[in-house]
Amino acid sequence: MSVGYLVRRVFLLLLVVWTAATINFFVPKLSPRNPVLERLQEASRGGGRQQTGLQEMMKAYQAQFGLDKPLWEQYVNYMSGVVRLDFGYSINAYPKKAMDVIAEALPWTIGLATVATILAFFIGTILGALIAWPRAPRFFRSLIPPLMMFQAMPFYLLGLILIYIFAFKFRILPLGGGFSRGAVPRWNLTFALDLVKHAVLPALAIILSSLGGWALGMRGLMVSIQGEDFITFAEAKGLKSSRIFTRYAMRNAMLPQITALLPSLGFIIIGTSLVEIIFGYPGLGTVISQAINSLDYFVIYAITVILTIVICIATLIMDLTYPLLDPRIKYERG
Repeated sequence: MSVGYLVRRVFLLLLVVWTAATINFFVPKLSPRNPVLERLQEASRGGGRQQTGLQEMMKAYQAQFGLDKPLWEQYVNYMSGVVRLDFGYSINAYPKKAMDVIAEALPWTIGLATVATILAFFIGTILGALIAWPRAPRFFRSLIPPLMMFQAMPFYLLGLILIYIFAFKFRILPLGGGFSRGAVPRWNLTFALDLVKHAVLPALAIILSSLGGWALGMRGLMVSIQGEDFITFAEAKGLKSSRIFTRYAMRNAMLPQITALLPSLGFIIIGTSLVEIIFGYPGLGTVISQAINSLDYFVIYAITVILTIVICIATLIMDLTYPLLDPRIKYERG
């Protein structure tokens, strides 16, 4: 791999992050709403009486958040924060900083999305390979229609169906939340089982919706690879069917699947947002929903920029490591 290619890829990554961050800054500004005034009015109504001097308080808070400065100066300060990953204070959760709000929700989303994606990847890849393998039981071919149906259904719709079946109809699993009400978060088996119990339905919604894509993608790859010379040669040598399936067919067909795995984690985190909102799961989805409803600029900025960086870095890592997975691929100097 040439140094020039690496420099170009890093430059492209920085360009994408800058473009996304710039759009992310200006879009919320198009709203005519004043988030500081709305927050003060909400606090005033919650106090049971109409407070006086709201305009003066609003000006003071706008100065605190830097919203009284010209737009170009706000943009310069914002881009400086992007470089330092410091987006200032959250308007909705003041005096907490935006990154502190995200830090509390991020482990929930990463845990849910990562576990669900990896399970969907492995189950879907194996199912897809068995569906396409001519010596596999015919039962696996009957899974194609339900897999296509699940692939076409978005996460949140599957989530609603699962809530109705398992939470309302049979009441096997909890309706939502990250853990039971009244439970005290602590490192013990009881609380861990409670966490798993509450994560089953949102994880199942993500797994079922993702499973079809991984399975059908792997099926197509396996079908295309069965006519290759090395498969024919392995069969001619009299190797066992199981060895040809795992060592020759699956091993070569999985390369494009692995390529898509890391970038999919970033997109799954984005797609998980609606699932978290439906289930009241305390992850990034719930946080960004609250931030959008209250027009909390700084939390919106932080979440969007972080997700953009994660997706770009994942794509760059896969682009740079793909030649290690497939020696046939080389990035020539040029």
